Amino acid sequence: MLIRNSKNNSALINRLRLSVIITLIIVLSSESIIYGQKRSDETPSLRDRIFFGGDIGLGFGNQQTYIDLSPVVGFWILPRLNVAIGPKYEFYKEYYYRSNIYGGRVYSQFVVVQDLNTVIPIGLNLGIFLDVEEELYSLKQSYDDGTQAYSENYFVHTPLIGAGISQPLGQRASINLMVLWALYDKYDIYPDPVLRISFSF
Repeated sequence: MLIRNSKNNSALINRLRLSVIITLIIVLSSESIIYGQKRSDETPSLRDRIFFGGDIGLGFGNQQTYIDLSPVVGFWILPRLNVAIGPKYEFYKEYYYRSNIYGGRVYSQFVVVQDLNTVIPIGLNLGIFLDVEEELYSLKQSYDDGTQAYSENYFVHTPLIGAGISQPLGQRASINLMVLWALYDKYDIYPDPVLRISFSF
């Protein structure tokens, strides 16, 4: 997670184009799928529209330590559209380098396919969704090898866009796998793409 040189504008434009094209293909190809699935006439209660979740990442080794805590609380605005918000804390250490991230994120997801098995009867009850996020946080990084040391602070905001699949684990719970691309990553912090596993209940 060392901060590297800023990406040039052409790379950003190419990434934006790729994300827009992928999003359009998914939305346009699934228009008939969206209207062909079962709809419920029941209006869910307020409690049923609120959900909790987030992701936790842990990694420990001889030279590396990684901790990521990102809980969220969300609300289903429509049967296929939700919004969520939550804090974020991330710690990373490798040899003499360490970083701390404090902040939060907000995201919205649109469910393109609620149950893949109703569209293609292959026994997979996966949901497919689009995801748009904005992460805002303070990044503090430091380096100290005994001969040289430095410490820097940055304020970072990063929009991300992508898609994911959701596997139900019960009536309300699910595990989600997402692939996201950072549309603006000034300090080149994010991998390309970002793979994320999260839970909701």
